[in-house]
Amino acid sequence: MIRFDKYHDVVHSVTEFFGYQYDDTAPDWIHPFIHVIFVFAPAMLIGVIVYLLIRAALRFLRRERIIDRQPQSQAVRGLEHSLFKTVLRYSRKQQAIMIGMSLISMPVLYVTLELPKQIVNNALDADRFPIEFLGYYFDQVTLLMILSGLYLLAISVNGLSKYVLNVFKGYVAERFLRRFRLLVYRAWRTDPQSQSQSEIVPILAQEVEPVGGFAADVLTLPVMQGGTLLTILLFMFIQDPVLGAAALAVLPIQLILLPKLQRRVNGLSRIRIKEVRHLGKQLSNQLHGLELETGSTFGGASTSFRELEKVRRRIYILKFFIKALNNFLTALTPFLFYSLGGYFVIEGRISLGALVAVLAAHKDFSAPLKELFGYYQTLEDTRIRYHEITSFFSPDTLPEQQSETRDITLVPLQI
Repeated sequence: MIRFDKYHDVVHSVTEFFGYQYDDTAPDWIHPFIHVIFVFAPAMLIGVIVYLLIRAALRFLRRERIIDRQPQSQAVRGLEHSLFKTVLRYSRKQQAIMIGMSLISMPVLYVTLELPKQIVNNALDADRFPIEFLGYYFDQVTLLMILSGLYLLAISVNGLSKYVLNVFKGYVAERFLRRFRLLVYRAWRTDPQSQSQSEIVPILAQEVEPVGGFAADVLTLPVMQGGTLLTILLFMFIQDPVLGAAALAVLPIQLILLPKLQRRVNGLSRIRIKEVRHLGKQLSNQLHGLELETGSTFGGASTSFRELEKVRRRIYILKFFIKALNNFLTALTPFLFYSLGGYFVIEGRISLGALVAVLAAHKDFSAPLKELFGYYQTLEDTRIRYHEITSFFSPDTLPEQQSETRDITLVPLQI
């Protein structure tokens, strides 16, 4: 009982530090919310972050050990063993420009979040007009039009900056993709020992596309979306620290479940790539008449079609389950805003405009979070593709070394 009282006193002290006088006079239903927001969710978040950092460090050390054991000959001349090193080698200046453009857009984003609050709290409050500013008097309609015009200007600047950034990202992606294709093509043309040269068709036509597209997002997307996430979170904490902390309540669950499920999808994607290559090799052999003698032309292709269907079905099941789970977890936070934030408005702790602004900000908060999860998914998938493409020209790589490298990026495929 004494320990529980001490724990209760600690929770009271934490909530008081954030400006909320939490005592026995508060409604009973608020107590579990406060404990989840200020105790359990932060503890889970810290634990998950520590676990992910340790896991990332161990994976990095293991990868370095495996690379040291592998032959040091370059698989494709002009390409590094690491995808990040290759991208930075050919687009270092462009990456710096895109990062700068992303950081510049953050203050504009904050203005687009603040102006709706000012419109609700100031322009719609008829008891304080007319108001004086810099020697000029403004009535209610004038101030409303001015703030609305500033909001229109802010969202226009924000949209224009995103448009320019996306166009430039497309330029960087296509430029890197062209260079990447040329390097792979040159390696194929100068490799007389290649035993599966027909597989170069799906490699150059399909498998290099995601790698080229990812080149523009390798640094810009986490900076842009991470900055957007932090800007929105900062805005929420400024409006009310309790609601800002509530926005992070379900984040630990998302960090635990979604990456694990995505690694299953990555493993299935790798199997799909190998099946497509195998099918391409079969079709090439049929074109050259190598399978006509055995009579297994149709049977082999039919088996490949069936395996591709099974793999893609499993990918669809997992991908849509991840999407549904993420949508459900994201929808839990507005529930906290409506209940807890509504109570704060009734108490007079925050204004109605601040609550409306927080709700609008959280709608934008989920978008960069999804983008960051998508970035992780794309990073894993692209890294797998990049490894498969470069290892295609590495016949001297030992099979056991290849299997160990696969173990770094994949988990068992049981569903």
